[in-house]
Amino acid sequence: MSTIPDSAHRLFEEPKNVTIVTVDPDGSPQASLVWAERDGDDILIGIQAPHRKTRNLFRDPRVTLVVQDDQVTSRGTTQYLVLRGTAKLEGPGIRREYKALMDRESQRYLGVPEFPFGEGIWDTGVIARVTVERVSGEGPWVR
Repeated sequence: MSTIPDSAHRLFEEPKNVTIVTVDPDGSPQASLVWAERDGDDILIGIQAPHRKTRNLFRDPRVTLVVQDDQVTSRGTTQYLVLRGTAKLEGPGIRREYKALMDRESQRYLGVPEFPFGEGIWDTGVIARVTVERVSGEGPWVR
C-alpha cells in the first residue's frame, strides 16, 4: 500500500480529468474518463454495474488511474499523477451511498448541488474504492 503524497491532494479537490484503465477479458486495456475523490489514501469512483469498466473490475480488480493536472513542469510538460492499485467494489444496491458520492462529485465537477443525471441509475450504482499501491507520474509527487 502507498500513501498519496500531500502534494497530490489538491488534484482531488479540483475538478480534474481522471482516466481509469481496467483490464478487458482478453488482457487489453480499457480506458474511460471518470470523476474521482480522495478518501484518506483511497480513491472513490462512482460507476455503473452494466458498464464495461465495472464488469472488468468485478472480474479483475487491478486498476490504473491517471489524473491530468493543469500545471506545467519546469521542463514544459503537463503534470500528471498515476496511481496503480486494486479496486474493492460495493454495490449495486447501495442507492443512498452512491447518490451521496455522485452529489458530492457534481458539486465539485459541475457546480450543482445534486447529480443531474440520476434518473433510473441509482439502483445500478457501484462505488469502486481504490487502494493505491504505487504512485508515479510527472510532478512534485514524484521525486
